[in-house]
Amino acid sequence: MGQTLYRKIVESHTVFRVDEQHVALYADLHIMNEYTSPQAFAGLAEKNLPVRCPEKQMGIVDHVIPTHPVSIDQRTIVIDAAANQAANFTRNCRKHGIHLFDVKDREQGIEHVVAPEIGLIRPGMVVLCGDSHTTTYGALGALGFGIGTSEVEHVLATQTLIYRVARDMCIQVEGALQIGTTSKDLVLYIISKIGAQGARGFVVEYRGSAIGALSAEARMTLCNMTVEAGARGALIAPDDTTIDYISERIRDLPDDRIADAVEQWKRMKSDADAVFDVTHRFDANEVAPFVTWGTSPDQAIAITDRIPALSSEPLERRNELKALDYMGLDAGQALDGLVVDHVFIGSCTNARIEDLRAVADIVRGRSVAPSVRAMVVPGSGMVREQADREGIAQILIDAGFEWRQPGCSMCLAMNDDMLQPGQRCASTTNRNFEGRQGRGARTHLMSPAMAAAAALAGRIVDVRKEFDHV
Repeated sequence: MGQTLYRKIVESHTVFRVDEQHVALYADLHIMNEYTSPQAFAGLAEKNLPVRCPEKQMGIVDHVIPTHPVSIDQRTIVIDAAANQAANFTRNCRKHGIHLFDVKDREQGIEHVVAPEIGLIRPGMVVLCGDSHTTTYGALGALGFGIGTSEVEHVLATQTLIYRVARDMCIQVEGALQIGTTSKDLVLYIISKIGAQGARGFVVEYRGSAIGALSAEARMTLCNMTVEAGARGALIAPDDTTIDYISERIRDLPDDRIADAVEQWKRMKSDADAVFDVTHRFDANEVAPFVTWGTSPDQAIAITDRIPALSSEPLERRNELKALDYMGLDAGQALDGLVVDHVFIGSCTNARIEDLRAVADIVRGRSVAPSVRAMVVPGSGMVREQADREGIAQILIDAGFEWRQPGCSMCLAMNDDMLQPGQRCASTTNRNFEGRQGRGARTHLMSPAMAAAAALAGRIVDVRKEFDHV
């Protein structure tokens, strides 16, 4: 019987088998942020242990950093607890010889945006990080997943992780996404179909013509949000799109070595006779712009639909009532036309240059509704610079958007980038949990194009109808 791509990567990185379900897994790259690493460094210090492979670590300050639109050399963390957190992280990285993208680094940004864009992520790698959205890297054929603080310490000390092997899931998507729909709509559609725990215990491999048609950045959005279905990882086999994206960004290999690597990457795929534990099939032609109505990413509907009737199952019904009450909505209500107070475009899900281009296409020559506060937080310093060069930044500013510095920002209500109780936000982020963007705040997840349209209209609208040039 053949092997899946996932099994091949795990097997090639297994140092030894612990038992029937667990292996010691070697990590090619370990990424850290200031938010989830302090206890890990403290644990090393208590045990008087060094970092085993500092050259295979990357540090980046992204969670607690303010995103105010000031110059890079003026960026300052003013909240004492956050400033201490970042300062301790800087000291630990310097002590152990770990490369750090610090507060004033021009390439600083969100870890899951920066790592691919500087060529660190390559097919077949195992990439670990103390952040659940490390699944992003599956877009480039790398097995990425989030780990806990005690596991961060273990990886720093050994460059390995005691890892429970997952099951295999295939999600096959054929057809083509229609004009006005994106990979964000596709992943919200998939999560709404299989549920927030539908991929729990699995690593998902995405396959099919619709997946092959996606850009590398669109694939990152897809893999990033697969964790919202409970998945332990997401993978897309490398193809020409992958190879072109990576080859343009690699900084540490000469051309002849890149050519050799490309030949290996082309062979990285599931065998024809590989068997998946579970397979789901979807038709991309059926995907419309999607918007969440509740407090979980699976509580989502097409903009043309209405919030579904309450479930007859008692626990589900209770959860739905709780979500509707929090969101100030009712079963049977349409989201099309719902007034929003705020629009946030950013996060590791949708803050890449491709996302900002889509927003600029919508808002060019138009203005943000007077009742809306609209923010764009680019995913990295490099994205911000490119947006400036392409004229995107000026288009956004002229339309009335706040054009800010990179960071996690309002994705998780950091610093003063947060909503007030009861405020409703059209957001390109990955989670719409209660309080995620501020205590009592109401978040509707959607694509950058849909968020841009909401900013102009002052309400949630179907971007396909309101702006027919999309």
